[in-house]
Amino acid sequence: MCGELRAEQAGQDVVLMGWVNRRRDHGNLIFLDVRDRTGITQVVLDHEQAGEAHAKAEAARSEFVVAVKGRVRRRAAGLENPNMPTGEIEVVANELLLLNESKTPPFSPAEDAIANEEVRLKYRYLDLRRTEMQHNFALRSRVAMAIRNFLVDEGFLEIETPFMTRSTPEGARDYLVPSRVHAGTFYALPQSPQIFKQILMISGFDKYFQIARCFRDEDLRADRQPEFTQIDLEMSFPQMENIFRTAEGFLVAAFNAAGIKLTTPFVHMTYDEAIKNYGIDKPDMRLPAMVSLDDLLPPDLRTTLKIEQGLPILGFVIPGVGELSGSARKALLNEVRGGFGDCGLDLLDVVRLRTSPDFAPLADAISAALAKGLGVDALSPDDLITVVTPKLGTPAKWNHDPQWIYKRVGALRLQLGTKYAEKHGRFAKTGTESDFKFCWVTDFPMYEWDEEAKVWNAAHHPFTSPHEEDIKAGRLTNDKGAVRALAYDIVLNGTELGSGSIRIHRQDVQAEIFRSLGMTDEEAHERFGFFLDALEYGTPPHGGIALGLDRIVMILAGATSLREVIAFPKTAKAIDLMVDAPTPVSDLQLRDLHLRTVSRS
Repeated sequence: MCGELRAEQAGQDVVLMGWVNRRRDHGNLIFLDVRDRTGITQVVLDHEQAGEAHAKAEAARSEFVVAVKGRVRRRAAGLENPNMPTGEIEVVANELLLLNESKTPPFSPAEDAIANEEVRLKYRYLDLRRTEMQHNFALRSRVAMAIRNFLVDEGFLEIETPFMTRSTPEGARDYLVPSRVHAGTFYALPQSPQIFKQILMISGFDKYFQIARCFRDEDLRADRQPEFTQIDLEMSFPQMENIFRTAEGFLVAAFNAAGIKLTTPFVHMTYDEAIKNYGIDKPDMRLPAMVSLDDLLPPDLRTTLKIEQGLPILGFVIPGVGELSGSARKALLNEVRGGFGDCGLDLLDVVRLRTSPDFAPLADAISAALAKGLGVDALSPDDLITVVTPKLGTPAKWNHDPQWIYKRVGALRLQLGTKYAEKHGRFAKTGTESDFKFCWVTDFPMYEWDEEAKVWNAAHHPFTSPHEEDIKAGRLTNDKGAVRALAYDIVLNGTELGSGSIRIHRQDVQAEIFRSLGMTDEEAHERFGFFLDALEYGTPPHGGIALGLDRIVMILAGATSLREVIAFPKTAKAIDLMVDAPTPVSDLQLRDLHLRTVSRS
């Protein structure tokens, strides 16, 4: 292979096949850099030694496919290329075959980066030849294999589930497949194998996994594609800790395949703790947590500073930003205040407090409290201190959601962290364990309120088990907002890698959950009758989790979009530019499927 030759192979006869990465013509000497997925080898064609091969090389151009037969030799002293793994050697060719020609490509796969992503996606077969993309997919293959091997060693069986099934509510729109045989009916592509993997538990397969393809018709973004791959597993008779240990185990194996060592167990926190400390249910722990400063500002001081009574005061630190000039600090204050809009929050200017003899002690107390929250003796002068306060007269509507301040301040924390990321280096990637901050978030709310429809919806999916004590306390009917789910997410650097839960294994509890979501028994049986029937035949307690393989590889590759680690992705408008899909189909095809298109008025 083109990337394998080293100085110790000098003197050996070899055959290389690949693409011409670059051609350099020096008259009697022509140099071809020949590339395959392992790397590049420099090939020398000498007119004096191999005239016929040299003549063919004169016709070769970038991306021609060639076969070379020749002898490996060390490069002359001073001509080595330390930037290439094969830079100590070259192959002196005595034969050259031009296996195929190439048109001049719209961009060269030898380029490190191509600015126009649409061109990359249209000519994806050329884009995938680039070294970076070859690395990404070799990494993806190693990661998937490491995960598969770990789970098999743990006694899991790999079982495939159907691509064509019935439409069930999963939180996003289904992709529908019309049936030719049964007019007017449709299959749905699975948003996840959720019901099937639960049925596998009923079937006695106590440890199932699948590297599963899933489909969701939803609005796209950098970390979301309409078709994606998840590591899907389910276990019978588990405690949550069993599932956590299994997921941590295959993540350790996956990261080890990328040369990164992880330490387990990961940090655990409840949903309420995540909101209180980070303002979000997928906390990025590379930045310090938020700190409550309520005790530092008693009611009389709040009145003086025009701060609303009874609402939280939160502070946080962005490390290593550096001292801001007066104008920069003022601009930042105005920028953040403008971003708050009319939500009723303001910033307490700690730097300005220090200029007043009356308030300097408060500024010192705030710094000390934040330092304690960081676990250090004192803050650095380079740390950016941000204190957010509810303004006097904060709209009363916010009192109906006690978490709103935490969520808004948490968003500001991430906004400023990103703003100063390059400066403070907190998000810099070095490929070490410290770059990857994992945590488990547990005890999510079972329901979420839909303000527009005035109904309670399942926060995850309707097969998630609530806490037993919440069932016994009657909260399913009289206090849905207080019901906690036996649900959990695994989060890495502010990205949700996966979600799971302990499932409902009793038919009566499942029926009650459907009723609590406003579904009649008849509706539930129409949509899930097969599943409700299955629950009546000795269903074991079970639970599981699904993690996004694409997201894991994206993070390990240092990429910013799933499109960098999915071979043939869609654009943000769900278009495949390479094959030009989706496209209209013929009237005959529609007629066979009992369909016709109509104009939307």
